[in-house]
Order: sequence, then C-alpha cells, then structure tokens
Amino acid sequence: MSEKQDPFNAPFGTLFGDHMAVATYVDGVYDYPGAAVPLENFSLHPATHALHYASECFEGLKAHRQPDGSVAIFRLDDSVARMIRSIEKLRMTPPSAEMLRQLIIDATTANASFTPDAPGSLYIRPTFIGTAPNIGAAATPSTEAMLYCINSPVGDYFAGGVRPLTIFIETDMPRTTPQFGSVKSGANYVMALGPTLDAKRDHVADQVLFASGDDVTETGAANFFLCDGERLITRNLDDSFLHGITRSSILQIARDMDMEIEERSIPVAELRAWAEHGEMFLSGTAAVIAPIGTVITQGETITIGDGQPGGTTLKLREALTDIQSGISEDKHGWLTPLNS
Repeated sequence: MSEKQDPFNAPFGTLFGDHMAVATYVDGVYDYPGAAVPLENFSLHPATHALHYASECFEGLKAHRQPDGSVAIFRLDDSVARMIRSIEKLRMTPPSAEMLRQLIIDATTANASFTPDAPGSLYIRPTFIGTAPNIGAAATPSTEAMLYCINSPVGDYFAGGVRPLTIFIETDMPRTTPQFGSVKSGANYVMALGPTLDAKRDHVADQVLFASGDDVTETGAANFFLCDGERLITRNLDDSFLHGITRSSILQIARDMDMEIEERSIPVAELRAWAEHGEMFLSGTAAVIAPIGTVITQGETITIGDGQPGGTTLKLREALTDIQSGISEDKHGWLTPLNS
C-alpha cells in the first residue's frame, strides 16, 4: 500500500477500495448481477426520494487481516440481520439475507488487497437508498431503491489512537427520536452532530454522551459501558438507541471471562460515584473500545480513576481485537473467511 493510501496517515473513512457491489430494486424485484464492479460515481435524479425524505440506511462492519495473510469479516450475519431490520423500519422491502450477504462478500473480496495489517482493518459500508424520483412522496416510502457496498481501509477512529477520551454529558437534548433510534440511518447521526460540535468547541470534548431524562444511553456513534475487574454495566436495549454489534461482542467476551453483567438504566449520578473506583469506555465498529478519562457534566469535570485507560478496559479491547485478527480462537463463529 502506497503512502498515499496509508490508512494510518489519513482521516478515518476517506480512503476507498477500487470496487463496489450494486443491486437495484424496481417493480418489486431486486436485481443483483452477482459480482463487484469498478468504483464510480452514481447518477441520481434531483428528485431522488432519499435526498428529500431520508429514505436511507446503512451498516458498518469490518474485515481483518488474519495471521496467514487471509482476510475475514467480523460478525457478518449479525450486520446483515440488522440492516434488514433497518430497511423494514423505512417501510421498504429488504433484500433476502442471502443476497445482501453475498453482495457484501463480493465487494469485500474485490477490495481485500486494501486490508491493512492490524491494528488497521477494512471498513465495510453497505448502503440502501430510496431512488424513486418523486418529491410528492413525503408520506409514502420510495418504490425504487439501490443497494450497494463500498470498502475503506482504516486505522484508528479517534485521532491519537488508544487514548483516554473526554466526554460531555448532555442531559437536555435526546440523541435521536426514541422510536427510530435503533436504525442505522443518517437522520439519526445528523441529530447528534450539532451537540457534538458544540461540546468540542465549548468543552474540548471528544464525544457527547446523551442522558436526557437522567437516562444514560449512548454517544453519537458508540455505546457506553461502566466496568471494573468484576462487573460490566451498560444500558439495557430498547428502540431509543443503537443495538451495537460490538456491544454484543463485548458482553459475550465478558461472560467468557466470568464477569458479572448488568444491562439496566444508568443515572448520571452513578457516573460520579463510579469515577472513584471504576472505568468507563465507548464501543462501536469504528471505535472498537475507546477508554474514557474525563467526564464533564453540569459544569463539573470528573476524572475517571487516574485519567488513563483502565486495566479491564484494555483487557476487553485486547480480547476483542485478538479474535477479530485471528490471534485468539473464534469460539462463537464470528469470523467469515473470504475466498480471495
């Protein structure tokens, strides 16, 4: 990989493989040629439904270089199932799981040579957009769609690598609309953009943790955890926030380590108390596991422990990345090897 294509010296998500896979949905039928094609720009009608009424959703998953040089996708089937649920939430017809799965595999296989060695990975972005040219369809779903998948060689999501993050607690504004929060749609992410930019400007924060109604949920792009040497605590699932696949993986890894798991409501006051004896971190496909060193809430700056990444946080991160990169045994069948 040339210096120009080095994912460790480029912003996350700005480099791309040279192929993509594309399917279309017209007259109630999906058409997928069954092979990747060269990456190129799309031509869309100015009245394309997704551009006006946000009829779009996507997934985010990764492929990792294995010790023998091969490439494997992490938890592919879970991302396929979640994307189908997202498309259904748009009140549109999803593809079959088999077709979506193959489309992702075809794109990733075609771009497998772009996969960097660990700790880098190949980010996978399957995307669904409503394409019907109809600006009168604000109250109806798009009757046509495009499904495609692109790939991006990536390094660390947060600049500076694994470092303690500063998190601002937002207690007034919700992260997104409660009934749609579990969908990976751009509309959900843009709602968190303003508060996040304000927190970066006013508090030099890396992320905003949304806790409207004194109910800690997630940041704009990651789930939230409390942990110590024996316990792992995270918000119980509902439709108000994303059901993270990395979140699910961490919970299973913690169970394998015989840690006590609590999925429940977390009030803001508990963060203050936890800072004295425990650890906090964020999790997501892009972020993996990102330790939290400082929390800012209601004008108060709270240091978590000694402000550095905690031992349990780093142990969970290492266990997860070792499975992804094939260093540790894949006991749960999370890896899908590519036939490149």
